Amino acid sequence: MAAPKKGRSASAQSRPGRSLALILIAIVALTGGMFLSGHSTPRLGIDLAGGTSITLEAKNEPGQPNAINKTNMNTAVDIMNRRVNGLGVSEAEVQTQGDRNIIVNIPKGTNSKQAREQVGTTAKLYFRPVLATEVSGNAATASPSPSASSSDSSKDKASDKATGKATDKATSSSSATPSATATSQGRAVTDALKADATPSGSPSAKSSASTGTTPSPSGSVDPAAAKLQAQYAALDCTDKAVRAKAGDGVKPTDPTVACGQNSSGQWQKYVLGPAEVSGTDIKSAAAVFDTQSAAGWKVTMDFTSGGSKKFASITGKLAQNQSPQNQFAIVLDGEVVSDPYVSQALTGGNAEISGSFTQTEAQDLANMLKYGALPLTFKEASVTTVTAALGGEQLHAGLIAGAIGLGLVIIYLVVYYRGLSIIAIASLMVSAVLTYVIMALLGPAIGFALNLPAVCGAIVAIGITADSFIVFFERIRDEIREGRSLRPAVERAWPRARRTILVSDFVSFLAAAVLFIVTVGKVQGFAFTLGLTTLLDVVVVFLFTKPLMTILARKKFFASGHSWSGLDPKRLGAQPPLRRTRRASAPVDTKEA
Repeated sequence: MAAPKKGRSASAQSRPGRSLALILIAIVALTGGMFLSGHSTPRLGIDLAGGTSITLEAKNEPGQPNAINKTNMNTAVDIMNRRVNGLGVSEAEVQTQGDRNIIVNIPKGTNSKQAREQVGTTAKLYFRPVLATEVSGNAATASPSPSASSSDSSKDKASDKATGKATDKATSSSSATPSATATSQGRAVTDALKADATPSGSPSAKSSASTGTTPSPSGSVDPAAAKLQAQYAALDCTDKAVRAKAGDGVKPTDPTVACGQNSSGQWQKYVLGPAEVSGTDIKSAAAVFDTQSAAGWKVTMDFTSGGSKKFASITGKLAQNQSPQNQFAIVLDGEVVSDPYVSQALTGGNAEISGSFTQTEAQDLANMLKYGALPLTFKEASVTTVTAALGGEQLHAGLIAGAIGLGLVIIYLVVYYRGLSIIAIASLMVSAVLTYVIMALLGPAIGFALNLPAVCGAIVAIGITADSFIVFFERIRDEIREGRSLRPAVERAWPRARRTILVSDFVSFLAAAVLFIVTVGKVQGFAFTLGLTTLLDVVVVFLFTKPLMTILARKKFFASGHSWSGLDPKRLGAQPPLRRTRRASAPVDTKEA
């Protein structure tokens, strides 16, 4: 058994260059990625670089006079914080001010317009059946003519769809053709409301579905329907102010009017039925790039168990209707973002929103849907630029403190370990380069911002990294004191040093993880940096320090135990070589034998 083990050890010693090449390639690749991304420096937190301060004021909701309370305000703060600071490292600050204001501080370098949209968007999502629709500004009937499903009109909304299963796709149809007077338009809206109230299994509903006509009104006009008819006729979706007020104060259980923009850039106006599925029925959401079609970026949603049943029910009902009443509108904060039609019930428990999204827009929408809707509606009271809370002097002082600490560690290594300090200093440099490059890349990747506590975490990591070198060096010295030569001493010392290093780094990483989970704000930056540098310590020790030590152990300067190598057997008080300490065998008496 001894011979194979020796062979494996010799093989391991002969290829340390592979590990060094691997970590060198990683450094070059990460550095190249850093420069190619255009972010050659880490993004600084608001305490070091300043940023933007947004003041949001809660608005009273119609019919909910007591909605603005401490519970709802705290819930809104929590949701906003998760939207702009999902991983806890972007250094965005969200806090209440008074009874109805929320202050959001965003570090410099963050897209302030995007952040304002994230924190200010209520993100109330509803799936509503479409009762009538047309291009805003043109008179049109509520239901489209047979030519509405032509290639030209289909192209108008080709990117809007909803998915139940992998094979259950609902591709959107067009809106109505402009061909009716205001009188017929009003009658169509009223008929659509009556048709929506008619049970799907009734004779009138079946007759309408088969003939493609809407039921004729009978009796007096319902006041609610008349009001909705007037709103729809007066709705001009090309006016931004009108769009903002469309559907204000409408309950989810009531019909409403809304606006939406199609893929051709035209504004549509809609009459929508009561909400059948809401954002609370969504379990998760994600931004996905669709490689199978020209839709580009889209947002996929998975429903809860209850939401899946509701979605299957509404799509099953809509599939029995004629266009546009076989469409459902996905309404986000009162605006229609998609209006796909369905031809069968979608029972897969998921759906998707698409429609000329950019990557950022898709990710923002998925983020808002994933973290939930705000319990209150907010208006932007003010946006101001804030200066750095600490400024360059404090950062400069922190960097000086780090440099002094690093200098003291290097002096200690040179004085005590002499030649071995070359390995330690080189390892510290590799660790520093990896830390800097990864921090710079994490800025655009996850929004990581370097604040003063994070700088402190990086300084503390110097001691953790140096501790790993000291453990390894002392194990090697112990083997030399027992009389072994350097190369066998390195290979015998490594397994014991490796266990100690892993246990030590695991404890440090566990402490950082716990601190990151149980704390909020700037302390999370310290914990994140400490955990990151602890992981990098393991990478550097395994892929750089140990292989480099193996290579230098073959050099005469170290192998011969030079007085400046740090491995001089005389200075270490080494015992005579082990082979010379064996007791000689007793002489054999030939006569007795």
